[in-house]
Amino acid sequence: MLALAAVEPARAASDATLVDGIAAQVDGKIVLVSEVLRSVRPQEEAMRRAGAPDQEIAKLRADGLERLIESRLVERVIEDSKAKATDDEIKNTIEGIAKQNGLTVEQLYASVAFHGLTVEEYRAQIKRDYERRQLVQEMLGSRVKVEDKEIEALYAERFGGRQESGDAVHVRQILRAYGGGAQRTQEEACAEVQLARDRVTGGEPFEKVASQVSEAAPRDGGDIGWLPVKSVAPWMSHALTGLSDGGVSEVLVLPFGCAVLQLVERRVLEPVSYAQAKDALSREVWERKLESEYRTWIEELRDQSYIERHGYFADAARLDQQTFPVAEKPE
Repeated sequence: MLALAAVEPARAASDATLVDGIAAQVDGKIVLVSEVLRSVRPQEEAMRRAGAPDQEIAKLRADGLERLIESRLVERVIEDSKAKATDDEIKNTIEGIAKQNGLTVEQLYASVAFHGLTVEEYRAQIKRDYERRQLVQEMLGSRVKVEDKEIEALYAERFGGRQESGDAVHVRQILRAYGGGAQRTQEEACAEVQLARDRVTGGEPFEKVASQVSEAAPRDGGDIGWLPVKSVAPWMSHALTGLSDGGVSEVLVLPFGCAVLQLVERRVLEPVSYAQAKDALSREVWERKLESEYRTWIEELRDQSYIERHGYFADAARLDQQTFPVAEKPE
């Protein structure tokens, strides 16, 4: 069995490199230290450049380990269910990601390589994500029931009152606050947003990155909806100028935080009737409830599994629980 080198937790937290070994055991599977460090390396490098304290680095690594533990749990279920993605399904998924970002597949792979992933690693990541989505829908989809009153409530929230007409933009946002209660500097916030933008331009879906990073509408993938152009703030209007559908702005420095915007689509906004919106709203409610079922299911898997964190990572997990509030787990 591999073992971590004996190091003091505080010292390990300030070092960029740990000796490789086992970070955690998850039933019969293991998570290596090198896997954890590789999964958080871009964020850690940005945080170190911004002068983040050792405790925040420890929390970042602990959160990275928890995501990998979750992946191991899901992998085990996928193996048992034989729910494997085919080569054609992965190929079609990657082609869809490239098209969504206005790239050819070759350009997407070049961007992935620029950000430190091989094509094989990227395909493996897409395969895991695809298999997870399929598994979740097959196992948990039947538990989700959407009632008309839920759709009506969302319609009233989204479209209730006097509806605007005219030119409109559909916008997503990744926002990291600084100062005040945020406990991060402007430089730190902008470094985190720049890293998130790099992930998006590297091929990751904007909404996935936003759900993990943004402090604005993370449950909705950073979606702030359709906005009438005439009511958009000047800073946002300027940032969106010149962007085509799917385009991403540069990092924006605002008085309260740093942000990056995605222009999802432009169109002429007309009043939306309930009948027109019902299908899309029903799907949105279904997705929200499915995510809630998934989080419950993951906690059940954790309770039923043997999970042991080793060495530095056991200390980092305890530090995280004592020093930081429990964060919502990313998708």
